[in-house]
Amino acid sequence: MANYAHPEVLVDTEWVAQHGNDAKVRLVEVDVDTKAYNEGHIPGAVAWAWNTQLADPVRRDILSQEQFEELLSASGVAPDGTLIIYGDNNNWFAAWALWQAKIYGHADVRLVNGGRKKWLSEGRELTTEVPTPKRTQYRAKPADLSLRAYLPQVQKASAEAGAVLVDVRSPAEFSGEILAPPGLPETCQRGGHIPGARNVPWGKAANDDGTFKAAEELRSLYGGEGVDGSKPVIAYCRIGERSSHTWFVLKYLLGFDKVTNYDGSWTEWGNLVGAPVERGGIAAAARG
Repeated sequence: MANYAHPEVLVDTEWVAQHGNDAKVRLVEVDVDTKAYNEGHIPGAVAWAWNTQLADPVRRDILSQEQFEELLSASGVAPDGTLIIYGDNNNWFAAWALWQAKIYGHADVRLVNGGRKKWLSEGRELTTEVPTPKRTQYRAKPADLSLRAYLPQVQKASAEAGAVLVDVRSPAEFSGEILAPPGLPETCQRGGHIPGARNVPWGKAANDDGTFKAAEELRSLYGGEGVDGSKPVIAYCRIGERSSHTWFVLKYLLGFDKVTNYDGSWTEWGNLVGAPVERGGIAAAARG
């Protein structure tokens, strides 16, 4: 598939139409707009709400191992099952869900290439019927933290240039012109970006129909900003969902060995007292 390093992590809409109801397949929709699922979804798909079911709002963290096990058990997912995830907005939060599934060791998890957008554009079947999957006893593996970047790692990467920092937000967010995309509440005290970061907006990796661009185009896109896999890469955005999309592209479609997602992202860095920021490419020391 488009010469990707790991084409097995993607399925197309036709595959879903043919195999979505297979016994060992579980379809999951994860949307930015959590109401979209109720308006019509792929038959057999369950919904995961990113803000209540895929995050711990008290700890401001991803799911714990126990919480992840409960979610997948309730969703009827078996540890050896095939987990197929899709969503709106070119799979923003679908990629975030896949990233968490990989952290907890689910072997066979894939994205629907093009997500909800492509399914709708092709006029494929939708339903409002909510399935009631048979509960499983899902057991996850201990968290693989090699897929996740924490603040100390990012601080070191910025100070020592030991890794390439890729800011996948919009140019207006990167420059500090705005703090967050319109209508999204999670924000920060200051605008700008982590010193030394390169700006490659996440959406540039997708075609107009929501599918991922071919490997050659992706290599050119990221290589043009010095992101070629020769150094470790840390991707970040605002709360970690857009950067998980870029993490997926770099790790699985391009095959980079050392890629992590900094899900603390700008809502963490932009609120740190004393942390340096750059605005419009010019370094600025944090004040107040």
